[in-house]
Amino acid sequence: MSRKYFGTDGVRGRVGEHPLTVEFALKLASSAARVLAPKGGTVLVGKDTRISGYMFESALEAGFVASGVNVMLIGPLPTPGIAYLTKRFECDFGVVISASHNPYEDNGIKFFDRNGGKLTDEIEAQIEQYLDEPPVTRSSSELGRATRVDKSRVRYQEFAMSTVPGLDLSGFKLVIDCANGAGYKVGPRILADLGAEIVPIGSSPNGRNINLNCGSTSPSLLQLTVPGVQAQAGIALDGDGDRLVMVDNLGRTVDGDQLLYIIARDRKKKGLLKGPVVGTVMSNLGLEHSLQKEGIEFRRAKVGDRYVMELLKETGGTLGGETSGHLLALDHTTTGDALICALQVLAIMKETGSSLAELAAPMPKYPQVMENVRVAKKIDPFSSTQITEAVARAEAKLAGTGRIVLRPSGTEPVIRVMVEGRDEKLVREICRELAGTVAAAAEQKVAVG
Repeated sequence: MSRKYFGTDGVRGRVGEHPLTVEFALKLASSAARVLAPKGGTVLVGKDTRISGYMFESALEAGFVASGVNVMLIGPLPTPGIAYLTKRFECDFGVVISASHNPYEDNGIKFFDRNGGKLTDEIEAQIEQYLDEPPVTRSSSELGRATRVDKSRVRYQEFAMSTVPGLDLSGFKLVIDCANGAGYKVGPRILADLGAEIVPIGSSPNGRNINLNCGSTSPSLLQLTVPGVQAQAGIALDGDGDRLVMVDNLGRTVDGDQLLYIIARDRKKKGLLKGPVVGTVMSNLGLEHSLQKEGIEFRRAKVGDRYVMELLKETGGTLGGETSGHLLALDHTTTGDALICALQVLAIMKETGSSLAELAAPMPKYPQVMENVRVAKKIDPFSSTQITEAVARAEAKLAGTGRIVLRPSGTEPVIRVMVEGRDEKLVREICRELAGTVAAAAEQKVAVG
């Protein structure tokens, strides 16, 4: 079943432009209620700190209440916190108002099922089928109720800390960058409750500064602050708290691939690792090689945490993620959780007495070079003999020391050419040659077509 509005992470776009309008949000709430709670029920609604969140929160509340669904409004809370509390409070489903790492001008609406998992494509398609119908308004005796449950966020804080039993961060000085987003309250409180001395930055949201020169997508201030205050490490969240990038005591970033390696290696040593570790086609080759040295199987999924999740479930794995820091630890959570994954790394630092830099050091990061080739017409790069022959020649040059990824963009007329390997000069040369070949082949396709 095709979907018109739902993407890989709910409905997302520019506020005020279709579909991110108040009218659409109200219709979406009514449609979702018909599918997810047709006989009434309860929904938990949370959000990040964007100024438009108030508007969409009110519209969703109206649509749900009119449909006979009780609404629990919890305010700003990381996406994984809403996923957890949806299940904990035995709600029929949960809703997050957020555009994650996007700028404040954007927003989005995504859903969780009663178990805190993402909806299937089929259920999202069912919801879309009702969008053209007028919103439901039940009689007064059948309307839902709305209640504020802001203080219940402490339940998520307690849960996050329970994933690292007995962890005492006394003696640790940590800088946490909350991206002026959904984790600005719970993030610092969790670390402080565990005994750490904290230096919070990106923790003063004003509705417009979410992800602005801060957070996991822009950690430069964190990189300066950590060595500046002589902290052991820095933690950077994104706007909705599901992505994690860390900074070592020297101010160097430790990305999702490196964090995945640190956690996987520790779990392997303790006999706690189940199934393969799952990354994506864009995960650094250094991660794959380093895990192989530890005797850990590594699998690659398509780009997107949804596809990482699918492959983990298919293979019985519990640990996976993306270079961006969207990490999945399914033995603890049902979705990506930056704070819980940060606690796993801090626990390893505490237990081993090793610095973050020392834990990340065994994994080399191979140079990756990517060029975006604009095309007039969308093509399958592997349907061209010219391209496949060029790839074969390039792979022979790499001689097993690198890899090549050709990936059509799903959102724009672009083919992404990525080459990775140990020799940066050779990688750049091959990427430039392949990009030229792809551009020429694409022009030929247009001319023939």
